[in-house]
Amino acid sequence: MSSKPIYTTATEAEAAFYDALARADLEAMMAVWSEDDEVMCVHPGGLRLMGLPAIRESWRQLFHGKPKLKIRISQHAEVSNMMMTVHTLVEHVVLADVETPAPPPVAATNVYTRGAYGWRIVVHHASPTPEAQDPLAEGLPRTVH
Repeated sequence: MSSKPIYTTATEAEAAFYDALARADLEAMMAVWSEDDEVMCVHPGGLRLMGLPAIRESWRQLFHGKPKLKIRISQHAEVSNMMMTVHTLVEHVVLADVETPAPPPVAATNVYTRGAYGWRIVVHHASPTPEAQDPLAEGLPRTVH
């Protein structure tokens, strides 16, 4: 029997993911991850990390010093079926209690699968975005590939 929390929806697992990120809580972060061998994580500007040991170490390094983060999510979209859900969103992350200009937002894709112990994240891919978030709103051409 697993001692990890059971997330009954992908949305619940995602809320736990961002709560752990905001609190820089390594154990809570890793509780959201699937124990599958093929889990993958890409931090903004980082390498593709495969497997729980590499992912755990990356979060351990990011959480060193326990930074307190403020995270706001926007532009959330979802594609799902009974066993898998893909969330795409924009993360607005700043250090709490620090008066510095906010960095550009981060475009993220989170993939969750449903297993015996509820929903777990199997992929987190985050990439820096250019300053302009909505090319259509600014009259710029939209490039889709």
